[in-house]
Amino acid sequence: MAPKISVVINTLNEEQNIERAIKSVNWADELIVCDMYSEDKTVEIAKKLGAKIFFHKREDFVETARNFAVSKASNDWVLVLDPDEEVIDSLKERLIEISSKTKQIDYVRIPRKNLIFGHWMKASMWWPDYNIRFFKKEKVKWQSKIHRPPQTIGEGLDLPVEEKYAIIHQNYVTISQFLTRMDRYTTIQAEELKQERYNFKWKDLFEKPLNEFLSRFFANSGYKDGIHGLALSFLQAFSFLVVYLKLWEMDKFKEGDINLLSLEDQKNKSAYAINYWMKKIGRKGNFLERFFGKKNEE
Repeated sequence: MAPKISVVINTLNEEQNIERAIKSVNWADELIVCDMYSEDKTVEIAKKLGAKIFFHKREDFVETARNFAVSKASNDWVLVLDPDEEVIDSLKERLIEISSKTKQIDYVRIPRKNLIFGHWMKASMWWPDYNIRFFKKEKVKWQSKIHRPPQTIGEGLDLPVEEKYAIIHQNYVTISQFLTRMDRYTTIQAEELKQERYNFKWKDLFEKPLNEFLSRFFANSGYKDGIHGLALSFLQAFSFLVVYLKLWEMDKFKEGDINLLSLEDQKNKSAYAINYWMKKIGRKGNFLERFFGKKNEE
């Protein structure tokens, strides 16, 4: 007899997404929705679709509440899903197969297909975006920090980097949604840096956003995603700028040792880094025409 599988979903005001997520896992033996006291119809919809409902106090990020939700699962295997995600049949069949036949595996890393502004992001660190989401209970525990991988016990398995094995993630739908989440996330990230006694430097306002942009757009081939890759690389870089501005704010907007000569030096370093990457990818002719004038072919 195959081991039973519990699906765990944490929610907060997800009435637009929760039905799609639940229906994609209606094959599971148990469905748990752990809600942070939503003010919309999330809980009502989940109940109608047969979910067991638990509540957790509101948190700034999901990790602590996720551990609580997993603790409520009663089956051997647990699949963690976000409300803006869904599981397709080919992934379902593979997970059932693993739970039934692969005794030595304790947890599984699953790729995620991130759909952002209506586009599947295949570069700039958005794919395969492995996440540990399927595991034996008690083998995985999330840390009390935002966007950190969980702690694991035992042997893991990575599913192949193929679309048929990916969780579908309806990530950012609008720019406003990105900015709203960014405001919340950057506050948490700045607070973590402060707790780690990181000392803000004005050069961070140049170096941190630029390094993030160069990493995503050039080093991790964001240009292959066309304007979507360019836009998201800028947005991610902007989020880094905001993190360090908030860190500066925590220092009571303290003035630093800055002058025109040091600004000139920083400008030159930034220009050198950009030119290095432009040449490295083989700039010939019009850069925008070369990379954005055609659809992804890879």
